[in-house]
Amino acid sequence: MARDPDTIQREIEQARDALAATLDELGDRANPQRFVESGKESVRTKLDEPKIRFALIAVGALVAFALLRKLFR
Repeated sequence: MARDPDTIQREIEQARDALAATLDELGDRANPQRFVESGKESVRTKLDEPKIRFALIAVGALVAFALLRKLFR
């Protein structure tokens, strides 16, 4: 049973549009800038936790103390 050429053409155009939309979505998902922003946001979120923030402050203070002690000896 033969199909109408117009119907076939419409189906091809619909498939092409669907493929283009899929490729656009994949391009957005695989964008390296998106990964960088996501990583930055997760680090900021982690650093906003009081346990992490105060631990880093304590480590920084110890390093500063050790450096000052070494300089003035």
